[in-house]
Amino acid sequence: MCKHFIKTLVPAAVFGLALGSMFTACSDDNDVTTPDYVWGNEDGLKTCNNLLFEGNVIGNGDNEFVFKGTQTIKRGTYTLKGWVYVGAGSTLTLEPGTIIKGDKATMAALIVEPGAKLIAQGTPELPIVFTSAQPAGSRKPGDWGGLIICGKAPNNQTTMQIEGGPRTKHGGTDVHDNSGVLSYVRIEFAGYPFQTDKEINGLTLGSVGDATQIDHVQVSYSNDDSFEWFGGTVNCSHLICYNGWDDDFDTDNGFGGTVQYGLVVRNGKLADKSQSNSFESDNCADGADVAPYTTALFSNITFIGPKATDATFQNTTDYINGGGYNPNNGSALGRFQAAMQIRRGSRLNCINSVAVGYPIGIMLDGEKGNTQQQAQQGNIKLQNIWFADMGILGSDANKLYEDVLVTGYDADKNPVKDATKPSFSSTFFLAQSGNVNTTSAQLQLTGNALAGFNFMPSAGSPLLTAGSFTGISSSFLTPGTYVGAFNATDNWTAGWANFDPQNAAY
Repeated sequence: MCKHFIKTLVPAAVFGLALGSMFTACSDDNDVTTPDYVWGNEDGLKTCNNLLFEGNVIGNGDNEFVFKGTQTIKRGTYTLKGWVYVGAGSTLTLEPGTIIKGDKATMAALIVEPGAKLIAQGTPELPIVFTSAQPAGSRKPGDWGGLIICGKAPNNQTTMQIEGGPRTKHGGTDVHDNSGVLSYVRIEFAGYPFQTDKEINGLTLGSVGDATQIDHVQVSYSNDDSFEWFGGTVNCSHLICYNGWDDDFDTDNGFGGTVQYGLVVRNGKLADKSQSNSFESDNCADGADVAPYTTALFSNITFIGPKATDATFQNTTDYINGGGYNPNNGSALGRFQAAMQIRRGSRLNCINSVAVGYPIGIMLDGEKGNTQQQAQQGNIKLQNIWFADMGILGSDANKLYEDVLVTGYDADKNPVKDATKPSFSSTFFLAQSGNVNTTSAQLQLTGNALAGFNFMPSAGSPLLTAGSFTGISSSFLTPGTYVGAFNATDNWTAGWANFDPQNAAY
């Protein structure tokens, strides 16, 4: 027999009203009628009819805390400690309005493993919040680990180890795999750097299937990417990337889902040493021609870049210094790059979208893989995209801030340039249906509710009638006539999103 000292499960706000604490015995008897849970590493431990909590604490600070069973976290405020895994066959439900604070000392993270489900169904009035446990005014990117969801849908590496350090592997053959629900959820100040280049993203999705529901999710101040998909088929809508560190939407390893309605907002002081992009898309790390391919379709995305949010923006590492949000945790700062970088054999598609204020608009990077060939063959659709106030329209090579044609690479892997011709990337962009390169004044954006920039089209904006879904086949998409994430009247961020999480009273 084993014993764990636990307290009655109640939110922190009402914990003092609980009947007290108790010892709960654990056994292998068949007469246990409550769900079973496992504390710590699964190997060699007995199964216990215990809750996942002690008071308002989730986990025990151990990086091998595995939850098994079916449990609902009642609405309240809780602290997440260590790496908590939701094991295969288990379901963890969070009630609307629940707040989970990630503990910095134990690098807290929640990892949903293949075969498990997280049901986080918030509401516009009562969103579910994952945030820093640090007090208001001192929260930083990377205060805690983040949220990882893994499933059994396909990727192009068969079975993959998830990024960031956790034990979990993902991948399979079930395109309709179901990892639960993530709706009206905020994820803030995540991305603790466990090792160099091994940060957990704000939301990491590994081989997540299309029976999973993901909508109305905001990731703010992530210390790595805001959203990253490694394979999978999940469809998503109404996503917000706010002041992330590295990339906003990162798609890898055969991600084939559809994403509609997204808002990206960048802080001109925060960019990663790898060069931050809003889209960064690979088929795989070496650009190999392996299926399933990264063929994700993004529609109705609004990208507000660093030049649009910062009137004095300079793309130098003297200027991009982290400002008051620099966590000084080893995460290196660098420069901003492109609104869209598609590379390493990716076949990413984007339609009906608008991007404002980046050093580079589009990069079809040909260093590894056959992305430019895929574009020429019609396997990359970039249609009805409006760029405004770009430093240059296009570039053909990573870290090349010149709109010139790259004809190859020399022995030292430096791009060979033909300065007499524009880049393949800009030429391709302008040749596609409905694409426009203009100035922000022409967009007539308004809705300055986010303090310092505009993101919604005014009644006279040309964006309202520039959208088209001709030639696009998707049962997930909602057809419309406008370009970008918003029409003139529907601000879908209202009520549940938060653009000042630093000062939120949690």
